[in-house]
Amino acid sequence: MIPALDAYRDFSFLSAIIRLLLALICSTVIGYGRSSMQRTAGMRTYVLISVGSCMAVLITLFQFEMLQTAWAGTVDEVGQKSDASRMASQVVAGIGFLGAGLIIKAAHQQVSGLTTATGLFATVCLSMAAGAGFYEPVILSALIVVLVLNVMSPLEITFKRSVRNIVLNVEFYDVKDIQRISDTIREQHAAIYDIDVERSAQEGDKYPNAIFILQLSKLNHSHSGMLSSIAELSCVRSVQELIS
Repeated sequence: MIPALDAYRDFSFLSAIIRLLLALICSTVIGYGRSSMQRTAGMRTYVLISVGSCMAVLITLFQFEMLQTAWAGTVDEVGQKSDASRMASQVVAGIGFLGAGLIIKAAHQQVSGLTTATGLFATVCLSMAAGAGFYEPVILSALIVVLVLNVMSPLEITFKRSVRNIVLNVEFYDVKDIQRISDTIREQHAAIYDIDVERSAQEGDKYPNAIFILQLSKLNHSHSGMLSSIAELSCVRSVQELIS
């Protein structure tokens, strides 16, 4: 613990303002990074959730303080008991519903929104810590969340593109072309784990397409090389690597 912050750990109007500002600053930094990446939950969402969860903890602390002072007589008469963790637990449960709404099944068997949902959950937790006056971990937690959401994203994509497993979405002209595409993949000494045909015939401006789950060879595990080999086929309209 930092001794200089001890004066602000007791519940007071000044400490409540400091805790709200700390939650506001941390959520703004985190939300700004998400907004710049055009994510579903942007800066305003993060700030509102953060300030709201911090307020939930402050209300609990205020209630506990009042039950010990101004409301003490009433408490003795009716036997009222207070559970300081009750409101905070409801906040955690509530963010679960919000996070579930952000997780959607995207095209080509992909799920999106998991990182956004977990980022909101982490922000709520550090905001509740700010509301409780647990100052030291809040700053460190905010730095970790920013690092994970903004810095590790390109590193994760680079790592996924360096592994041998690869998932491709291939659009072609006729479902019979799957055999030719499969032969081209095997010529690159790659193993085909699964082929899932999403469309077997042309529907409007959408051509047949299939999901290929592959494992590249140890000697030739270039993702771009595999994409180029398939894209050069005359029967292929488009090919893209699916990175979740």
